[in-house]
Amino acid sequence: MYSKLNNYIESLDVTSISLERRETIASLVDFVQSRVEKNEAIRLNFICTHNSRRSHLSQIWAQVMAHYFNVPNVVCFSGGTEATALYPQVAETLKDVGFEVFELAQGNNPIYAIKYEENEIPVLGFSKKWDDLFNPTSQFAAVMTCSQADEACPIIHGSDKKISFTFDDPKAFDDSPLKKEKYEERSRQIATELCFAFSQIKI
Repeated sequence: MYSKLNNYIESLDVTSISLERRETIASLVDFVQSRVEKNEAIRLNFICTHNSRRSHLSQIWAQVMAHYFNVPNVVCFSGGTEATALYPQVAETLKDVGFEVFELAQGNNPIYAIKYEENEIPVLGFSKKWDDLFNPTSQFAAVMTCSQADEACPIIHGSDKKISFTFDDPKAFDDSPLKKEKYEERSRQIATELCFAFSQIKI
């Protein structure tokens, strides 16, 4: 793993996570642990409304934490109830903490390669619907990262489990001087909670 990113992960304070949030995280831990014990593929599809901010941050941090804690067979995806574009500040926030981010294709919905280690396959970041052909159609957990998508999609067809794992949207600060700070804050929260989640998995 890139050294700057590794140092960032080591700086995360999981003791800051409230009891209420730990109870929320427990559903994700249970799903991953059950698949580990059966030596099965662990597919996590992180879903929000626009697949532009929280779902991407969650997908990327989950993939990284699975690697960091040596949890096998984890493949993370993301999607929305509609497709828009990965918001550029998300890419900038990831760069700031040590990811290598490359724009592979431009346009209204750019495609990014997001690398966390030189010899690992990068995460591909672009906006898509949750049931896009790029994503799994069965045997996955639908991890809902925003309350709007959670309420709009009571059933995620093909999923083995639906998990509510919601976060406040940094989009609220897009036109604010606090924009950079708030994106970093949300990314750190997601990273911290997923660090805690994967640290609980018994291999």
